[in-house]
Amino acid sequence: MPERIFIGVAWPYANGPLHLGHIAGCYLPADIFARYHRLKGNEVLMVSGSDQHGTPITIRAEQEGTTPQEVVSRYHALFQKDWKRLGIGFDLFTTTGTDNHRQVAHDIFLSLLRQGYLYQAVMSQPYCQKQGRFLPDRYVEGTCPNCGNPRARGDQCEACGKPMNPQDLVGMRCRLCDEPPVIRETTHFFLKLSAFQDRLLEWARTKEDIWRPNVYNSTIGFLQSGLQDRAITRDIEWGVAVPVEGEEFAHKRLYVWFEAVIGYLSASKEWAQRAGQPERWRDFWQDKGCRSYYFIGKDNIPFHTIIWPAMLMGYSDHSLPYDVPANEFLTLEARKFSTSQNWAVWLPDYLERYAPDPLRYYLSAAMPETGDADFSWREFVRRNNDELVATYGNLAHRVLTFTYRNFDGRVPQPGALDSTDQELLARADRAAEDAGRHLEHCNFRMALDASMGLAQAANRYVDVKAPWRSFREDRVACATALWTTLRVLCTLKTTLYPFLPFSSQRLHELLGFTGAVEQTGWQAQDLPPRQQLAKPEPLFSKLDDAVVEEETGRLEAQRR
Repeated sequence: MPERIFIGVAWPYANGPLHLGHIAGCYLPADIFARYHRLKGNEVLMVSGSDQHGTPITIRAEQEGTTPQEVVSRYHALFQKDWKRLGIGFDLFTTTGTDNHRQVAHDIFLSLLRQGYLYQAVMSQPYCQKQGRFLPDRYVEGTCPNCGNPRARGDQCEACGKPMNPQDLVGMRCRLCDEPPVIRETTHFFLKLSAFQDRLLEWARTKEDIWRPNVYNSTIGFLQSGLQDRAITRDIEWGVAVPVEGEEFAHKRLYVWFEAVIGYLSASKEWAQRAGQPERWRDFWQDKGCRSYYFIGKDNIPFHTIIWPAMLMGYSDHSLPYDVPANEFLTLEARKFSTSQNWAVWLPDYLERYAPDPLRYYLSAAMPETGDADFSWREFVRRNNDELVATYGNLAHRVLTFTYRNFDGRVPQPGALDSTDQELLARADRAAEDAGRHLEHCNFRMALDASMGLAQAANRYVDVKAPWRSFREDRVACATALWTTLRVLCTLKTTLYPFLPFSSQRLHELLGFTGAVEQTGWQAQDLPPRQQLAKPEPLFSKLDDAVVEEETGRLEAQRR
């Protein structure tokens, strides 16, 4: 029976281009997972969108002398272009600026309010007298009391990663006018997280064998230390309005951390409406057989294992997250990615110069699943040349080229299979089984290793069988070895499709198949003798070692 799989992916702030840390953190693993389940014939809904209401957008707009909406429109369009070029296949990538999203956010707010899970309380916030307004956390800067960074933000120090409140900063100042703000009281709505403490802890403990240790342990730690109620509104003008009457909240908006996670539900409803089946979202939110996965970075774990589940518990009977396979961080040349210092490989820049599959391969092979991982241009070139080109690409190209040239461009008719042939085919079946099992559990590196191990075994098989020699001595033995290897390539184009969709589709066509790889299913296709092959071409291109010096030099030159 086909399964239903819901995949929610973190919503990026639409205030700048994406970098490789973002891709490795959540977007690539989510796409790999979705492609696998679509291959299996499961019903998949993968949604995300541009988060357009965070203060990073208003800060960028003020820096550029433009409007927040102009900033959002520009980067949302760039995101959509880059998803297509990188092969990230959302069912819907929308924004938090739609009427639909506002309506769903209002519905959840009012439902929680009616049930007593929201209440008003007074809190203290920085107020800039020169600007005449309360300052969101990111509009406040100062010296970090933990590491001494003089440019720490009011929500977190980028240098040491320590979260904080604006009042924790030494020498607190407004980043707009550089004047010190004063602390004033203001009234806001609070989410009564404390009311969900016991229910959340009981639910989270059922996830010990499902969630990754970092996700499970950090969540249990938060819950055991006791949940504090959190403000869900802010004194800002850009965002979703607070749906209550009265002047007091006319200039306040829903806090982005509360509003953005609602996007998973609002995007599902928008997808259903666009499909002409407005109630179909219920299949993914109210069907107890549907499993929901949330792909995020580790800094967003509590929002998806505590806050969003609490909101859902208080709102309705919607399904809670089944798994939250949060990745750790990716570093760049052994240093933390930094947008403020421009220490990043920006996705649009990469895609202008290189093919998408080598990046997908490297980030999959080095994915920070259980600990931080590093991207280096030297390792990128090495993996491309030694693994994609020399191992997988060479296997496909030399076998297809020899077959095309010597068997009239068609799949050879094999003879009886000997034990060596049978063992390789059995290994291909095991590799597909292993890869599938690892993908089911979001162990992407291990799934990739299973496929690449098969490619290495196939190369050894070809070296032993040496079809270029047996062609002269025993044409049937030659045909059998080639057919066996081509059959393994059928397995590889399938098991590597979630990771390498572009080259898998090319290999699919080189083997003489039509249509899309995704339509063929997870099981390797039969390879009928005499099937017409396409004229061979390399799947991958070797990179010159000069790329390393060129790209590291570019990194240093762009650094601020």
